[in-house]
Amino acid sequence: MGKKFFVLLLSLSLLVAGIAGCGSQDKAQKEAEKKANKLVVGATAKPHAEILEVIKPELAKEGIDLEIKEFTDYVLLNPALVEGEIDANFFQHRPYLDDFNAKNKADLREVVKVHTEPMGVYSNKYKNIDNIPEGAKIGIPNDATNGGRALMVLERAGLIKLREGAGVTATEKDIVENPRHIKIVMMDAPMLPRALEDLDVCVINSNYALEANLNPVKDSIFMEPKDSPFANILVVRPGDEKREDIQKLAKALQSPTVKKFLEEKYNGSCVPAF
Repeated sequence: MGKKFFVLLLSLSLLVAGIAGCGSQDKAQKEAEKKANKLVVGATAKPHAEILEVIKPELAKEGIDLEIKEFTDYVLLNPALVEGEIDANFFQHRPYLDDFNAKNKADLREVVKVHTEPMGVYSNKYKNIDNIPEGAKIGIPNDATNGGRALMVLERAGLIKLREGAGVTATEKDIVENPRHIKIVMMDAPMLPRALEDLDVCVINSNYALEANLNPVKDSIFMEPKDSPFANILVVRPGDEKREDIQKLAKALQSPTVKKFLEEKYNGSCVPAF
């Protein structure tokens, strides 16, 4: 009787251990699957992170746990992607990407175009672009492509004329006509909204303008035309373009939900590019 009881007790112990083991394995598998389905996307706060927040519930239904990692300085986003700190980034236009790849021997890839942010000219001192005086100090971004883009905006505003063919990589040396003798002040793009207190004029990327509660449509004294070719894009490492989760992210970014959000939220300061 004692021997039978011992065998029964041993069998029950093994059964319980087996069930517990399966439970642990199931839990570990679920945690691994959850981790595998996490998609980390780096972005600047406005409008990029806001757009990603809009599609987060939609991606959750697709089994993707979208983690949005906000960066205050966009120059850190491409290095973070190269180093594998994030799976994708959303903040830049194609000329900026091409310039980064060329200068860093990188091969980051565009996946889809999402929206265009017309660059604006702002001033706390002057209400009209025509009132900008001789010798005015004008702040522009100090990175290659956005600095060149800002100079192109100033040219469209009639303040300067650039050397023919200078394009998006234009620098102050490419200014061939400067009738008002304006002085170009280059600085980190995030600093430009605050620099309005000291400078006469600043040409500001719309994402940083929005973060500073400046509406490009209402508050700028001149705005880049809406047909600007500088569409903001989703970017990944080479070989990740066809990943299922990246493709689902790309589809969500070009969804009617995002288009409606851009049109209703930003009213012309962020224009859908799809």
